[in-house]
Amino acid sequence: MSGPLAEGDLVQFLDNKGRRYQAVLTLGKEFHSHSGYIAHDEIIGRAEGSTFNTTRGQVLTVLRPTLSDFILKMPRGAQVIYPKDIGPILMLADIGPGVRVLESGVGSGALSMGMLRAGADIVGYELREDFASRAQKNVEQFLGADVLDRYRVELRDCYEGIDEKELDRVVLDLPEPWQVVPHAATSLRTGGIFLAYTPSVTQVAQLREALAAASFFACETLEVLQRGWYVEGQAVRPDHRMVAHTGFLTHARLSGS
Repeated sequence: MSGPLAEGDLVQFLDNKGRRYQAVLTLGKEFHSHSGYIAHDEIIGRAEGSTFNTTRGQVLTVLRPTLSDFILKMPRGAQVIYPKDIGPILMLADIGPGVRVLESGVGSGALSMGMLRAGADIVGYELREDFASRAQKNVEQFLGADVLDRYRVELRDCYEGIDEKELDRVVLDLPEPWQVVPHAATSLRTGGIFLAYTPSVTQVAQLREALAAASFFACETLEVLQRGWYVEGQAVRPDHRMVAHTGFLTHARLSGS
């Protein structure tokens, strides 16, 4: 989205210490923080990236949030897959326009949003109604209502089977993804991709055994580590803290034999 900030836009307020806050612009409302407040009416109609002073003199820059920004701040009922893993998942599962995906364990919808914005058509299986509702609300808030035509979430257990056939991808965030391997083998098209996000290496070991016993090949497991750098004048060094292990990404392809 581009153009001036408008009523109904989701925006992010950024202060001079890098703190980020999000709100939906609404006529007559105000954004409040410990540093004072600012009326939404002052922001509506201004260019993205404009700066404003709160009633206490705090300077705020107002932007439309990126998907990564939204995921880190959005309402959630379940732990989300973080942006550092969502990007690689989109590449490893080769998510693109028109790709038919079965996603199970939709949680708060973080991964769903990444795949939908890449153009995928998703059927989600989720056990908990509150998680399914939250995921759909988050998806609609960031991507708009039109995308819901490509996003259907059903309340059901993926361990018990997959109804869809000739799927292009099966993408899982479940405690026991090996239980889904036999169902994926009959629901994926030949050459389709299976991908699972798992926090522990013991889960990886059991999943890899199940994939090896089924009709899958080119199996690979990896993890993504993210380290930022401190850059201030001549002081340039790695940050003392980094986002290290979050989960393992295991992917494989379905054989035609």
